[in-house]
Amino acid sequence: MNEKLESVKELLKKNNQEQLLDCYDTMDDKNKEMLLDDILTINFPQINELYRNKDKVDFSEDKIEPIDYVDKEKLSEEERKEIYSIGEEAIKNNELAIVTMAGGQGTRLGHSGPKGTYIMKDIDNKSIFELLCEKFKRGYEKFGVYVPWYIMTSKQNDATTRKFFKKNNYFGYPENNIIFFVQGELPVLDENGKLMLNTEGMVNKVSDGHGGIFSSLRESGNLYDMKSRGVKWVYIGGVDNIIANFIDPYLIGLCKKKGVSVGGKSVIKANPEERVGVFCKRNGKPAVIEYIEITKEMAEARNEDGELKMAEAHILCNMFSVDAIEQMEDKLPYHCQHKKVEYMNSDGEIVKPESPNGYKFESFLFDAFERFDDMAILRVKREEEFSPVKNAEGVDSPETATKLYKELNNMV
Repeated sequence: MNEKLESVKELLKKNNQEQLLDCYDTMDDKNKEMLLDDILTINFPQINELYRNKDKVDFSEDKIEPIDYVDKEKLSEEERKEIYSIGEEAIKNNELAIVTMAGGQGTRLGHSGPKGTYIMKDIDNKSIFELLCEKFKRGYEKFGVYVPWYIMTSKQNDATTRKFFKKNNYFGYPENNIIFFVQGELPVLDENGKLMLNTEGMVNKVSDGHGGIFSSLRESGNLYDMKSRGVKWVYIGGVDNIIANFIDPYLIGLCKKKGVSVGGKSVIKANPEERVGVFCKRNGKPAVIEYIEITKEMAEARNEDGELKMAEAHILCNMFSVDAIEQMEDKLPYHCQHKKVEYMNSDGEIVKPESPNGYKFESFLFDAFERFDDMAILRVKREEEFSPVKNAEGVDSPETATKLYKELNNMV
């Protein structure tokens, strides 16, 4: 260990990050080894670059325009049959895989475990994972195939998630069709660009955002696994939207008919102030503009029929061809958030800040859209496909999601 310790000291000195060893002497041998190994994996040039570019990107010079979409409800019967038939054929030919982003904890729900293990008490005491799995089993009944289900966990909840599925016998889904992989992480920096220690004395890291899913799929070997199964289309969504339509012939069919590699679902913004990203064209490319980036005038602008011009809310229901994912070898840009971060100081004390003290960096999946010339957007009804379980009560809560789930499944 002495040789490794000297290598780490040299590395930290070179990058002006010696504070990471402040509590080293008080640790047991196992944790010392873990800390040294962790430090040796840090990409210091990347960290330095992130800190230099931490300020928000200025989009004031960008040309932002509304984007074309297809309203599912306004399709003619002939169009509906054509698009559905195209997508149905792809699904029956085992060309679809599902990726669920499930790296988060259910903290905002008052739940101590992975969000997917949260129990929906008023839906027969079933967990979110079980409710999703039931949808996939209904997909088998409808299309005759078990769609492979890839679940992206985090280092924090991976072991717990795997154990939960095993304990519940994978909810009756074929075990070989449920594949777990872990999301990437990035260190947290303080306001001076120094790496921080977490409350256990290790390098403080957080998940690198849902935009890291593409590199995680590659690095875990699961992109190759998909190709070996004959998968050509990948639906990517969050774990908490229990009414989402994951196995949807219309979305695949629309992508294929339009001849594009990327697609997504939208719902109409509830009002100009709704805190959601919206689909748009940015400098001629498909994109999503966050609510913090859009001007008040742009958010409130309406067309001749009175509908918002920037109305297509991104609901994290996305479709990518496997070929499109393969093209994304470069990582997506990182966005910086100034947050309150608990940490261990040089005296080994746990500090709980009262105001933001650290920078977290994450990439967003929708930044990938701008790498393509066009995409397919399918507008769907909010009450049929979007009701996330995020808050303990009020909007986007178990109560609101339960109500819609029961209505859609004839349980009321």
